[in-house]
Amino acid sequence: MRRAYVASLLTGLLTSSVATAEAPPQDPFLWLEEVQGEKALEWVRAQNARTLAVLEKDPRFETFHAQALELLTSTDRIPSPGFRAGGVDNFWQDRGNPRGIWRHTSLDGYTRAQTPWETVLDVDALAKAEKANWIWKGSNCLPPADQRCLVSLSNGGKDAVELREFDAAAKHFVEGGFRVPEGKLSASWLDSDTLLVGRDWGGDTLTESGYPFVLKRWTRGTPLTEAQEAFRGERTDVSASPFLLRNADGALQAVLVNRAVTFFESEYYLLGDAAPVRLPFPRKSSLQAFVDGQVVFTIEEDWGRFKQGALLAYPLAALKADPAKAKPTLLFQPGARQAIESVAATRGQVLVSLYEDVKGALDVYTPGKNRWSRKRLALPKNASVAITATSSSHDRFFVKSQGFLAPTSLWLADAKAGTVKKVKSLPARFDASKLQVDQSWAKSKDGTRIPYFLVRPKARKLDGTLPTLVYGYGGFQVSKPPVYLPEEGKLWMERGGAYVVANIRGGGEFGPRWHQAALREHRQRAFDDFAAVMEDLVRRKVSSPRHLGIYGRSNGGVLTSVAMTQRPDLFNAAVIESPLIDMMRYHLLPAGASWVGEFGNPEVPGDAAFISKYSAYQNLREGVRYPAPYITTNTKDDRVHPGHARKFAARLEAMGLPYLYYENTDGGHSNDSDPMLNARRWALHHVYLSRQLMD
Repeated sequence: MRRAYVASLLTGLLTSSVATAEAPPQDPFLWLEEVQGEKALEWVRAQNARTLAVLEKDPRFETFHAQALELLTSTDRIPSPGFRAGGVDNFWQDRGNPRGIWRHTSLDGYTRAQTPWETVLDVDALAKAEKANWIWKGSNCLPPADQRCLVSLSNGGKDAVELREFDAAAKHFVEGGFRVPEGKLSASWLDSDTLLVGRDWGGDTLTESGYPFVLKRWTRGTPLTEAQEAFRGERTDVSASPFLLRNADGALQAVLVNRAVTFFESEYYLLGDAAPVRLPFPRKSSLQAFVDGQVVFTIEEDWGRFKQGALLAYPLAALKADPAKAKPTLLFQPGARQAIESVAATRGQVLVSLYEDVKGALDVYTPGKNRWSRKRLALPKNASVAITATSSSHDRFFVKSQGFLAPTSLWLADAKAGTVKKVKSLPARFDASKLQVDQSWAKSKDGTRIPYFLVRPKARKLDGTLPTLVYGYGGFQVSKPPVYLPEEGKLWMERGGAYVVANIRGGGEFGPRWHQAALREHRQRAFDDFAAVMEDLVRRKVSSPRHLGIYGRSNGGVLTSVAMTQRPDLFNAAVIESPLIDMMRYHLLPAGASWVGEFGNPEVPGDAAFISKYSAYQNLREGVRYPAPYITTNTKDDRVHPGHARKFAARLEAMGLPYLYYENTDGGHSNDSDPMLNARRWALHHVYLSRQLMD
């Protein structure tokens, strides 16, 4: 649904560069926005040396690092599956293969205890042979054979990728095949000899956010520069991206284009031989799946007789015949305590993963003559449930379940039969026998009840001394349900710490309304919700400000940095990772302009008024006692600009305030491209937290 689209934007489409717009003259740290500037990198090296001298010299670091490395490289992890070429794919990383191996097996082989894997592409070997810093970013294969693939390779984990055609049967790149130079791009197979490509075509072909708004058809054997234009949006849009509709046998039925006018508003067009045809979807809607001739979508606004959050379907034939006369059918309307998390399709069914009071379930919808029938699958309760892999060629699919204390399990389900069977289980990564999970509700400033999960030691007396880490996100309709967290379990909770997930507004836990309640001028509600959860933990004597810490990354960096400036009295530690912080300039830094729909536009006086009230970079004040934060980012983060973290640390330094700063030079925004670097990352986090909250 919309979260999938948000994720695709956040994982795609913009190069890392310094903003070109003029900065306010009062900002003395603009030079830190020069990602590869020598002065900026010299500052980074000095900051890293200072921080590592503190955290890596702590006697706990080596233990934490060894434990994290074992968790991230252990060979008994569940290999995440993906259906392809009649079998199952997996991308695997371990100590011997930190860059990873793309491998394949049969479905029967995958379900065995010892899986007979066949290597398709060794990325470590490729990087060595080409003397390149290649990081795997996935593949896109042409159905129904799924043997001709477009492989995405990133330099050091950036979102920008190079695209190459790969023959998965022969296990080599295609000589003279499709190849697109590095950039933030999209490419989809129209047929074996034609791609639909979005990229920087030169001239005025990128939006103000840096995303492509021009899509072109590229035919095999012709230069990329001769690709023919198929769709053009506007420079003021966020992006233009294709949504291909194929039947169960892989045959292309239609090509739709999502013209993202803003981050949360789209226009959909049908491509054909004539000019693109605008389709009658509401502006706030998300295309989800195509099954049995039906285009399945969700709406994020009320639309006629349908309420926001609903799951609907249009017959493709009706859209093609006369869009104005096409009539949608309702599949599901979530209740007040429900939310659709994701939607997918098998050969003949639609799968709906949903939350009820932030606990997961999965329903299967089957099209009928006049209505859709629904069946709920028998999966674990009080856990999160996520669709992991589907195929349009059959009705089997993989789904995983997990809870805070329940290790991840992988299930093979049959959508048509309505059956599920557990096929893989992650061994316990920490001792959960002494822990318990509670769901509580805090009252926010405006009276809204905010749910949160608390994982804590059973026997520990609640006297206000329990070291407690509070995690929050609160944006982009991203939900935070119960998940199994090996790193937190082993490095934090097993050592006596408590862990909290705050389901604040801005997320998707209760559907679009929960998200929209904290948009733009209402952003303060998310900050108030986060503070209310901490206040409730103190009121209940779970913890106290001396032993409370907070953690957030990306959009969660807005949350944690604002919490630091607005409520420094509530906590003693803040891990601020890969953050947005300078909200008065975020739209000028890659890829900030695309998020104006979420935060507002600082160039609009009315928007600037409410943004300036909370933007943490501008709201640090002399004479205030702030908790000493740990601020961390990545040089190759071309999704959230490292300048945010750098400048915040520099301002703290100029004010003589305590902080620690560390910048990884590789890995990108996701921090998961290399398990070795990731293990060090988790170890540094928890040394800092232990020093602040446990010592």
